[in-house]
Amino acid sequence: MILKNSEKKDNNRLEFTVESDAAEFDAAVNAAYRKNKNAINIPGFRKGKAPLAIIEGMYGPEVFYQDALDELAQPAYEKWLEEKVDFIGRPSIVAADVTPERTASFTFSVELYPEVELGEYKGLEVEKVDTEVSDEDVDKEIESARKQNARMITVEDRPAQMGDTANINFEGFLDAAKTQPFDGGKGENYDLELGSGSFVPGFEEQIVGMNAGDEKDINITFPEDYAADLAGKDVVFHVVLNGITYPELPAVDDDFAQDVSEFDTLDEYKADVKKNLIEKKLEQAKGIIRGSAVAKAIDNMKAEVPETMIRSHMEAIIRNFAANYGLNDPEIELSKLATMLGIDENTMNTAIRPSAVEEAKQELLVKAVVAKEAIEGTEEEINEYINKISGTVGATVDDIKNYFGMDYITEEFKKEKALSLIGDSAVLVDAVKEAAEEVKEEVKAKAKKTTAKKTTTKKTEKAEKTEEPAAAEEAPKKKTTRKKAAAADAPAAAEAPAEEAPKKKTTRKKAEPKTEE
Repeated sequence: MILKNSEKKDNNRLEFTVESDAAEFDAAVNAAYRKNKNAINIPGFRKGKAPLAIIEGMYGPEVFYQDALDELAQPAYEKWLEEKVDFIGRPSIVAADVTPERTASFTFSVELYPEVELGEYKGLEVEKVDTEVSDEDVDKEIESARKQNARMITVEDRPAQMGDTANINFEGFLDAAKTQPFDGGKGENYDLELGSGSFVPGFEEQIVGMNAGDEKDINITFPEDYAADLAGKDVVFHVVLNGITYPELPAVDDDFAQDVSEFDTLDEYKADVKKNLIEKKLEQAKGIIRGSAVAKAIDNMKAEVPETMIRSHMEAIIRNFAANYGLNDPEIELSKLATMLGIDENTMNTAIRPSAVEEAKQELLVKAVVAKEAIEGTEEEINEYINKISGTVGATVDDIKNYFGMDYITEEFKKEKALSLIGDSAVLVDAVKEAAEEVKEEVKAKAKKTTAKKTTTKKTEKAEKTEEPAAAEEAPKKKTTRKKAAAADAPAAAEAPAEEAPKKKTTRKKAEPKTEE
């Protein structure tokens, strides 16, 4: 196989042509002949015994061409994969021909990843996550251990109450006459913890007060957001209470610690519980911080997400969900699988598609960071990564290598390293504390403005009070004679040069010595 050419087209598509040699094509034709000869009847020959040349002479030399092309398509594609070009989805065959020289020529088309313009992705500020473990947290964990190790005591002398476990038979009906049972509404010897809220609202409360052996009809209205065939409907459950038990919790002491752990004393056990809770919270916090930082990095980048990527991630989400129900066959069509899982168009568009878009954006971000940072993995790092996966999924290292292949594992390791880079470089901030500081600064700024305003008001009032006596002094002057009034008005008219006025009153006698004789 030879890669003849590779050409980038519009809209991030790449077309490439791979061609076989004549020997490879002839081998594929012979393989097609051997595969099909038993189904071909040629007069004069037993079924399956007619030579290739006879069949070609009767039906034409191209009789096995299509089968030969089908045989060679995969090797041609694998030849192009050696070029290590990163592409989206699956390739499509644009053309498959046999040349006059009896070689096979394939033209494939693939979609390339779009250009990504990275924004800030290191040192992003994210909100600090609380990792403190309180005594209350430790007590809750120990209480959970107590419940897991409780002894169930049979109740014989009182009716059922909240906190008990009621063993019941029940059957639901759509009518009061109890002639129309509905699907999924029947159960026998079912252990129901009263107060757990695991049944339809109002059901458990009506078990309270019943004694072992009692039978009762319970009227229930299903919530409006329940399954469509029962939503909002009034139904009747006929219930038989087979028995009542309640948990007897063990005392929290050294004996309890020895029963549930490897420690001899309660204090040692509590310390270990606290240590485990701290480790758990730190791991959770790391995930939350990484998620917040990645979300910010995605917001900071610029890239057009191809529809092919979105649909690929939508399919992955649906198939992973289906795997939880044992539907692992990759040959099942996606539309059929969605129907089997009860996924309608609304769910597809409002739940699955948005998740797929975010996953596609993260894929673009991570690939761009891997490229920009030139992230690689040493043999030691990759082996450590495989060992970690092995411990998580419960498979051997060899099983993981054989199933996924080292190329895939290496690429996944690089992506994980890029995500760690984004998350580990994040700068933690206390959003609550910062918000409080901002409010504090705002209050101080407002207080400063108010103080300045009050100071200005006081100065204005003081100036007004200072001017009032001057006005009072001017009033008597108006009672003086016209001559005095004129004299009094003169200085007022020359108010600006007030200091120069006395100089003008100097006598001519005193001024004369300044002249020269």
